[in-house]
Amino acid sequence: MENLLNNALVKQLIDIAFAEDIGEGDHTSLATINANEAGKSIIVAKDNGIIAGLALVEYIFKKVDPTLVVKLLKNDGDEIAYGDVVLEVSGSSRSMLTAERTVLNFVQRLSGVASLTAKYVAELKGLHTQILDTRKTTPGMRLLEKYAVKIGGGANHRIGLYDMILIKDNHVDFSGGITSAIARTQKYLQDNNLNLNIEIETRTLEEVKQVLAVGGVHRIMLDNFSPELLREAVALIDGKYETEASGGITLQTLRSYAETGVDFISSGALTHSVKAMDLSMRAV
Repeated sequence: MENLLNNALVKQLIDIAFAEDIGEGDHTSLATINANEAGKSIIVAKDNGIIAGLALVEYIFKKVDPTLVVKLLKNDGDEIAYGDVVLEVSGSSRSMLTAERTVLNFVQRLSGVASLTAKYVAELKGLHTQILDTRKTTPGMRLLEKYAVKIGGGANHRIGLYDMILIKDNHVDFSGGITSAIARTQKYLQDNNLNLNIEIETRTLEEVKQVLAVGGVHRIMLDNFSPELLREAVALIDGKYETEASGGITLQTLRSYAETGVDFISSGALTHSVKAMDLSMRAV
């Protein structure tokens, strides 16, 4: 994924975060701290996990005050433990306090995503199956949360509706069946001179057989299959197309699904059921 700060959407999101938090000014800091007062702060881990979001930190601090000096002591992807100092920042005390919550909100959230993803990846050790995220992301935070999934060792599914074709059950039903849905998709791509991979969701072995009879896709999603049925479906597909399992797969059941030989397992939990990492900033 590209450098986060090269993306206009990420910069806009940081602007929104400042607008909702600072508004017309940080009146508490303005009231209690002299303008010329300077100091030094550290951000400390009060949790264990994988740190993510530090790529944004210097930009956020310096957006408040370009004279602030930021020293990163950890890098995105590092494993951290309770008590580890993640970074130091020095300069205007007012400016540090004004930026504090925005910095922590981003880093805590993204570190939570990376840490949970790392747990899923660890469950897959020794198997070829990869864990994928989904579009079940916090509105506005998708690029950042998908970045954090990669930091945690996972892989990204499509970013949005625009970079891949995913024919889901409703598309199949509304278009009149699997054969019609695939045929319409192929014609659409050809008519619009688009080169996008096609994935199609299946709900039964019979639907898998229909896809195999038609062909013309890149990946078959096997939705809400039991591990036993999934193993049967993977054997039926026999490497002709990539395979992806989805639907209700938890950290506890993940390995049993992966042992079927499926290529990918997608999980919305990586981004929608995350506990933020506990971090705090304090003066030193």
